[in-house]
Amino acid sequence: MVLAFVLLVLLALPSAVAAQYTGPLIDAHSHVPNATAINAYAAAAKRHNVSKVLLLGVGGVQKNDSAWITDAQKKYPDLVIAGAPVAEPAAVDGLESEIDRLGARALGEVHVRQLSRKIDRDPSGPEFQKLLEIAAKRKLPVVIHDDLDVRATERLDRALTARPDATIILAHAGESAPPRIESLLGRHPNLMVDLSGMHFQRKPPLATETGPIDPTWKALIEKMPDRFLFGVDVWAPRLFEPAMLDRLMTWARRVLGELKPDVAEKVAYTNAATLLGVK
Repeated sequence: MVLAFVLLVLLALPSAVAAQYTGPLIDAHSHVPNATAINAYAAAAKRHNVSKVLLLGVGGVQKNDSAWITDAQKKYPDLVIAGAPVAEPAAVDGLESEIDRLGARALGEVHVRQLSRKIDRDPSGPEFQKLLEIAAKRKLPVVIHDDLDVRATERLDRALTARPDATIILAHAGESAPPRIESLLGRHPNLMVDLSGMHFQRKPPLATETGPIDPTWKALIEKMPDRFLFGVDVWAPRLFEPAMLDRLMTWARRVLGELKPDVAEKVAYTNAATLLGVK
């Protein structure tokens, strides 16, 4: 009787018994808030077998992003992949020199539409198209923050259609829902989606700290496994406290462990490695 009860409890809590994903992991979206935060991140990455991290700018919020990313890459060259910061879509003067200086593998994060900062830009407009022209020329993906609603989705549609040779990575899944994301992915092979910042610190999360992955997201990820990347999205100093980094990275591996093994490896590593040109 007791055994039967225990089995029922375990079946009701799939996340409690799901094996962690133990394969290679690239954090495809994170930031540093100062010159020393990378030290705590590198220590946590070693504890949790995070092989690479793509460090991005924060859309013009931090003025020293480029210097901090440069220093982090010099200190941890086997860990850090540099993204070339882009303060805003129009800020393309000198961008190619910055790409070369950093050896950048991506551009961004560019804040296209962010409600909390009252930013609402049109990615199909001429300024963003100049950025996409550079991205296509240099064969680098552009990571964008774009809080999607109907109008923003239409604008992103036009941007993707206008530059099919440029790859856009939609950060945080556009703060949107699976049906809209599936529709966009179906129309645009040059769109990738990163699942960054969807951890238990945000609402709604991809999964709570101990609960199962949202079933609608799981279904879409497993339906289109070649189109998703995983990111931890640390950015504020409080997120670099060792205990919090441990919680976030443990959560990441637990959630990835709920996916089919071949899907988990694509989302955790293969898609990012291919897109960013790293091993």
